[in-house]
Amino acid sequence: MDFSAHRQQLIIADRKLSYLDVGTGPVLLFGHSYLWDSAMWAPQIAALSAHYRCIVPELWGHGQSDLLPDNGKTLLDIADHMLALMDDLDITDFSVIGLSVGAMWGAELVLKAPARVKTLVMLDSFIGFEPEVTRAKYDGMLDMITAAKAIPAPLISAISPLFFANNAAHDTPELVAGFEHSLATISAEKISTIVKLGRMIFGRRDTMECAEQLTLPCLIMAGVEDKARSVLESYLMSDAIDGSQLVHIPAAGHISTLEQAEFINQHLADFLAKHH
Repeated sequence: MDFSAHRQQLIIADRKLSYLDVGTGPVLLFGHSYLWDSAMWAPQIAALSAHYRCIVPELWGHGQSDLLPDNGKTLLDIADHMLALMDDLDITDFSVIGLSVGAMWGAELVLKAPARVKTLVMLDSFIGFEPEVTRAKYDGMLDMITAAKAIPAPLISAISPLFFANNAAHDTPELVAGFEHSLATISAEKISTIVKLGRMIFGRRDTMECAEQLTLPCLIMAGVEDKARSVLESYLMSDAIDGSQLVHIPAAGHISTLEQAEFINQHLADFLAKHH
């Protein structure tokens, strides 16, 4: 699905933040995964834009957004940038639907502006510290990317399976091939931003310490075959966030929005209808 006609941009600290603005109605602010872009939400935009206004920004250095601005140091800064986008669009209140880092900055945004966010959906994410073992592994990968000024082929082979269900190479080969091609063709100028964002994500603060402040309706969804974020982490978030709803996504890895689009669309539609 091509939503290019709905693409707009906002200048923040002399850098262009690219975003989609599709549909009318109550506003949904989407946050995509690291190393992906707004296209990972295409099935959800197609389904939800009939009843909602879908705002889908692209992370710095991802999609058509510019490189990371100087005032982007932490995920709290990213949350500030997304609030600036809402302010620019004169949107007072909205819901946040984030996957992976999209949910990490989404939770930070809720903490910054609790009166403005009506509901929070967190897919395949974890707002606590990155476990030491995985942080060390990812830091090593980022060191390799920095040295190569690209994502080398052996690293692509290691990164790709982290994002998909177990049988993705057989069941959705075009999805896997498309992602691997996108990694192989990241421009050299974007590499520094990709690395900085990676260190920002994996060195994030422990937002679980503030979980009791997340008092809004919250839906947590976890792909049962996600290798980047375990189902256990979603259980931990669900236990810490009072009244939250936890849903397992069958036969899905990290990019569950594309692997199990219909399942997710139905749960999003039901949750949003209940609270709007």
